[in-house]
Amino acid sequence: MIQVQAYAAHSVKEPLAPFQFQRREPGPRDVLIDIHYCGVCHSDIHQVRDEWGGATFPMVPGHEIVGVVAQVGSQVTRFKVGDAVGVGCFVDSCRECSSCHEGLEQYCEKGANFTYNGVEKDGKTATQGGYSTQIVVDEKYTLRIPPQLPLDGAAPLLCAGITLYSPLKHWKAGPGKKVAILGLGGLGHMGVKLARAMGAEVTVLSHSMKKEGDSRRLGAHHFYSTSDAETFNQLSGSFDLILNTVSVNLDWDQYVNLLRRDGTLVLLGIPEKQVPVSAFPLVGARRSIAGSMIGGIAENQEMLDFCGKHGITSDIELIQIQKINEAYERVLRSDVRYRFVIDIQSLKKSN
Repeated sequence: MIQVQAYAAHSVKEPLAPFQFQRREPGPRDVLIDIHYCGVCHSDIHQVRDEWGGATFPMVPGHEIVGVVAQVGSQVTRFKVGDAVGVGCFVDSCRECSSCHEGLEQYCEKGANFTYNGVEKDGKTATQGGYSTQIVVDEKYTLRIPPQLPLDGAAPLLCAGITLYSPLKHWKAGPGKKVAILGLGGLGHMGVKLARAMGAEVTVLSHSMKKEGDSRRLGAHHFYSTSDAETFNQLSGSFDLILNTVSVNLDWDQYVNLLRRDGTLVLLGIPEKQVPVSAFPLVGARRSIAGSMIGGIAENQEMLDFCGKHGITSDIELIQIQKINEAYERVLRSDVRYRFVIDIQSLKKSN
């Protein structure tokens, strides 16, 4: 077994603190990764505070993992020691269902094996995430980081990046398409960069005008405040695709009415309460409301290669692991531009 240093939540009410645990030894098809950086996702906060239910403790969060291969199993063919690699939101899946066969492992019909707060393929070993010094992952679920990308800025691509890339690709964002990004946070800012690189006309919808300058710097063509009621009149019937990155309760009818005929509103954030939707805005223009969740392994690699080609990374604030509890509070206050990334080297100072 491999002794690993980490930060973990020991209960819902406790702040994250130093923790040690053991990883399994690499099997024939596994890679051992020395973790260099791990992004901080809002999902980490939901999980450690058991806001979605099903939390198990102690829990080491983190599913935006980048590092360097330290060891490979005897049958590994895709990677070698020294390769820059990443691990995203899941580390395995059943490999047998139709979703897995179609490269949509995130929708595995038996349930993907998530990077933390889950179990491995044996059905009993708890998975622990990237707020740690090392991780062991099957090569099939390991991703190659393009050499053009700095590892710290690439870390959030493993969740925030793919969460936006997948729906943009699925709903064919590109030249001639008008895309709106609702919310300019950790997810939204990646949506702006990716949609612009795909050739779409990009609009940011935000509750205030505070981030107009940032949105244009990131690549948005237009910016509107949703606090202004006139925005919904002015933009009625404008968009082919709206990506909703926020988790707050909204008047969905207002946003559905911003869609063109055959347009789609895609939910990426999950509101706390159910929100009713009227039939008339949908049937009146054959509009759709849909959802999307991360991406499969092949699409994750496609996204990373696309980002490498276009020089896209996340805008980050690099932090020491000792600041993680403070960072969580700042995430909740939207006080970050636009994603925290942990320097895992700092973890070694805690033990």
